Amino acid sequence: MQRKLKTKRTGRGGVLAAALMAGVLTMSACAGESAADGTVYVQAVGGDPMTLGLNAQFVSAPISQLFSSQIMDPLIRISDDYKISPGLAKEWQVSPDGLDLTLQLREGVKWHDGKPFTAEDVKFNFEEIVPLQTFGALLAERIKSVEVTGASTVVVHLDKPYGPLLETVAQQFMLPKHVYAGTDYVTNEANKKPIGTGPMKFGSYTPGQEVVLVKNPDFWEGEVRVDRAVFTVMADPNSRAEALFAGEIDEAVLDPSQQARVSTDPNAQLLTHGMFPQVVIMMQNTKSEYLKDPAVRAAVFAALDRDAIAKTALSGLGTATNAFFPKTLDWAINPDIDFSRDFPRDLDAINKALDEAGFERGSDGTRFTLKARYITPLSEVAKTAQMAKSMLAEVGIATELIGTSGAVYNEKMYTESDFDLSFLRTNLGADPSIGITRWYECNEKKTAAANPSGVCDPEIDAAAAAALNTNDKAKRGEAFKKMQAKAKELMFFAPLAWFTGSFSTISTARWQGHDKPQAPPERKAWLTMSPKQ
Repeated sequence: MQRKLKTKRTGRGGVLAAALMAGVLTMSACAGESAADGTVYVQAVGGDPMTLGLNAQFVSAPISQLFSSQIMDPLIRISDDYKISPGLAKEWQVSPDGLDLTLQLREGVKWHDGKPFTAEDVKFNFEEIVPLQTFGALLAERIKSVEVTGASTVVVHLDKPYGPLLETVAQQFMLPKHVYAGTDYVTNEANKKPIGTGPMKFGSYTPGQEVVLVKNPDFWEGEVRVDRAVFTVMADPNSRAEALFAGEIDEAVLDPSQQARVSTDPNAQLLTHGMFPQVVIMMQNTKSEYLKDPAVRAAVFAALDRDAIAKTALSGLGTATNAFFPKTLDWAINPDIDFSRDFPRDLDAINKALDEAGFERGSDGTRFTLKARYITPLSEVAKTAQMAKSMLAEVGIATELIGTSGAVYNEKMYTESDFDLSFLRTNLGADPSIGITRWYECNEKKTAAANPSGVCDPEIDAAAAAALNTNDKAKRGEAFKKMQAKAKELMFFAPLAWFTGSFSTISTARWQGHDKPQAPPERKAWLTMSPKQ
């Protein structure tokens, strides 16, 4: 018998969710290798995953990362609190000069199609696949050669040290050489039906409706406790919320406005893990006629009440920033920077600074108008922009808010530089050199999701390069501190609030133990969760 889900009827949203779930169970019954009465874990996703594909090696998108984290494995793992642990490599060693990474691989690991995972697979990945991944490309530029020195030993030789070496390797999902060799890697059909070594295997895909994963009975780390995982498409955030509160789905990302309800529901829980730290940021275009002067940019930043934004726009699911780096990266924080001290929200002082910069108020009380862009579906960012509009008006700065889709936002921001201000939610990545620094370094090529401000400062670029070119953590920390000092002086990019509202919310109505942190961060607790009786 198919294991039934609890299906309460709780209004229009619950009825819709129940209808969707009926379809889920019908279509999942033939998903593959699990028993007919097997356990099912259901997560709602906001859009069709296959639009971008399931292979995060070739697509830098959260939805692809989600699926790759279940199906594939990296050689080295990293948690969302930056702890390194073994993956497909049980041990590793970096030479004192930082030029050699020796990896000792696990033995007896099999790909999902039954073929053995080997050192040749690892060599193939470093030589052919890693260069095509967003962060891997930076590492690949420094790889001189890859050598198989034993049945389970691979040595990666670099021509110069690479600061975030282990963190970058931890971002690379291993792909099977026998499936990809001799093909066009990016268009290989296996990207839609990935073959990995992870705890879950690809089961089936129904366009616009769901992706089903099935348990890997031969997973090298232990017994997978879930027979099937159904990722069902629910584009409407209210429907996702109603389905989760009704116990009809087990996990979803909810709008921050729903978290007040989550906090009072005994079967709902907002996770505090599952991805690298998130942050809501403000960017300024230094080519704007109004924002050329660093003093004006500093005044704009100071005018924003970060505590109010964290409390109201982020529904209390965030903490106001007081530095460029979060506390979790304490080794890299510049202790001489204090936003509250350096950029106080002193309206008299801010007005004076704007007057002295030559932007006195007009007869209507307005100094100038800034075009502010944001991505509409990111509700917490939209609310941040709306609050910023009100706060800036207090010092005579008008704003034209422009919310668009992500695609339009990227075009206008990074390609056309058609903005004055911008608000965005982003994540900090596995290491500052492959996450944070991209917002400060020169971006003459106008790469998306990187510094759009027009600033190309030699001191910032030199500091970022120094942090990249050594594996000495203390030296890397000093370089990052120099970068932050210059960023404070120029003030073109700044975090407003560290944000936790983008993490998943889970229902504990049917499952227990699925709230345990994992590495990779997006992986589910397949080995420890269990169904409630």
